[in-house]
Amino acid sequence: MTAIFARALGADFDRLHPRMRERFGAAHGCVGTGVMDRIWRGPAFVTPFLHLGTARHVLFPETGTDVPFTIENYVYTDSYGRPTLTFVRTFEVAAARRRRFDATMVYSERRRVLVDYLGTHQHIAVDLHLSVDDAGGLHIRSGLQRFRGGVRCPPLISGEARLHEWYDEEAGRFRIEVTVANRRFGPIFGYAGSFTTQYVDAHAPVPAAVRPLRENPRE
Repeated sequence: MTAIFARALGADFDRLHPRMRERFGAAHGCVGTGVMDRIWRGPAFVTPFLHLGTARHVLFPETGTDVPFTIENYVYTDSYGRPTLTFVRTFEVAAARRRRFDATMVYSERRRVLVDYLGTHQHIAVDLHLSVDDAGGLHIRSGLQRFRGGVRCPPLISGEARLHEWYDEEAGRFRIEVTVANRRFGPIFGYAGSFTTQYVDAHAPVPAAVRPLRENPRE
């Protein structure tokens, strides 16, 4: 299975740091464990919106520092025959309380873009625009967002996400920064931290818990 990030980046995939190429080019996936140095949210009026996201594992209202974190990236073929990569992030926001931020990614051959399906039911599809910086780090910026059925999300309730992930040679860790903002209301949610990875055995089954409960056929 050709890695979907290699398809999306084309020749720029080779510009990624070698550890980044290993991580995003793995045919069998990897699991990262680490700590979010900081999880934050925007003004108080965005909190109800973040609460709504917890039901489908998209966003959440809790904040904190030094929050234990895992990210599960598994590779599989979905029911529509598409190579798929999971991005299931779990945050230990408090004692006996976990929050998840789930996504599954596919590459649209027709539109030549990486598509991120958010949540347990893939109810929102987001186009992703990728680039590589001079240090071999990966930048992802969200673009067009659509509800299930292809209806575009109104700008008033859409969030633009920006992700920067890179490998820190000195620390021997991957570092990540994520920010979600709205054009009108400003910053909504974000986190920053670091993690290490272990690669999954090529013959290991993909855990059912990381797969979406419903798949979206649109690309």
